[in-house]
Amino acid sequence: MQSSYSPGISLLHRLHPLTKLAAVALLLVLLYILPGEWGSLLLFAFVLILAFTAGVAGSLLRTVLRVILPLAFSLFLIQGILFPPADATPIPLGPITLTREGLLFAYITSARLLAMSAIVLLLLRTTHPADLVYALTQRGLPRSIGYILLVTLQIIPDMSARATAILEAQRSRGLETQRGFLRFRGLVPLISPLVVGALVDVEERAMALESRAYTAPGPKTSLRQLFDSPAQRVVRVLLLLSILALIGWRIAQYFM
Repeated sequence: MQSSYSPGISLLHRLHPLTKLAAVALLLVLLYILPGEWGSLLLFAFVLILAFTAGVAGSLLRTVLRVILPLAFSLFLIQGILFPPADATPIPLGPITLTREGLLFAYITSARLLAMSAIVLLLLRTTHPADLVYALTQRGLPRSIGYILLVTLQIIPDMSARATAILEAQRSRGLETQRGFLRFRGLVPLISPLVVGALVDVEERAMALESRAYTAPGPKTSLRQLFDSPAQRVVRVLLLLSILALIGWRIAQYFM
């Protein structure tokens, strides 16, 4: 099975999955507490620095921009035109008129989406999905939910790898999938083997689970071993306390 994980030996790779999960939760809380005009970009820059130290900055940046840039463009266009306040400041732009408040809202939303996707992707790039699920099941997460989470984390990279293999097989047989309208025509023969392959994969996973007595009661053993030092446990407690303190402070702001 494919995943978004990039193997490495950096400090981020070696941290316990729950430590990274607690840090991600803290960063996501900070994302909505820091001022939107600059806080999101600072967090994004911080995540890029962490990704650089882990050796995954290039792949993370390419993936995030590939997803966020089209969404940000549509947000700027739609919110700039349709932002509702009657006293919004108009900004004429050729045949259309944008609003300053709409563009500011689109900027804040896009910056938060950019930082949020970078934070989550950094976790996935530096943590093997099986390690993350195993760490959660060790803390009491039901095995069935853990399996669903594991499949969810791997389904998109797995489908992408399968689609790439099918396209390469079609090209080796002379099917043109590179230029103009022929690129869209090449998607039609891609759908059927992709769906059939996904269904076969589901059946194979079900047989593998049954052969390993996945649903049988009793304790389970695992080949994976996670190192969890006392220092990391203390750090996780401090991170969780910081999250509670930030949430409490934010709630108190509404009553002051």
